Amino acid sequence: MARDTAPAHKDGALHFPLQDDEHVLMLCRKHWLYLWPRTLMFALVAVIPIILAAVFLSKTLGFDGTPRLVFSIASLVWVVYWGVLAFLNWYRYNNDIWVITDQRIIDSTKTTPFNLKISTADLVNVQDMTVERNGIFRTMFDYGDIVCQTAADVQEFRLVAIPHPQDVQLLVDKERDRERMRSK
Repeated sequence: MARDTAPAHKDGALHFPLQDDEHVLMLCRKHWLYLWPRTLMFALVAVIPIILAAVFLSKTLGFDGTPRLVFSIASLVWVVYWGVLAFLNWYRYNNDIWVITDQRIIDSTKTTPFNLKISTADLVNVQDMTVERNGIFRTMFDYGDIVCQTAADVQEFRLVAIPHPQDVQLLVDKERDRERMRSK
């Protein structure tokens, strides 16, 4: 069963330091359905209008001289625009991570190189966890949301569109219980 998890030290995905004696147990990203269909749509929107415009130009004005130069420049600008959007889509997907360590759960979102948001919840503060998976795609592709109720100021901690949410919940439950036993 393929998982979108990896040790943080191997892929350099962590945007924050770990605490002393803290170890990464799992690194999660949203399900791949949040990346590839949108990227494919960007590619189609970038390419199809250019093909249609090229066919139209060749049938009407011809494809020589000034029309060809204008078409080439406009096409280049169009493709670069959609290429940047596709890159930002990949960047957001790749930098929206949830890290489960032996001490806490960390939600790190980096939407641009200049925007970083990190939220954490200590495992001992996690009071209740719920897996929400509704709909045909979430059931077929085994992904869903995990809602953690905590004893902290922000009482709800949500991990959205996580692959194999029951496995993640089981890991957090096991580590939370271990951490509580160690704290006593």
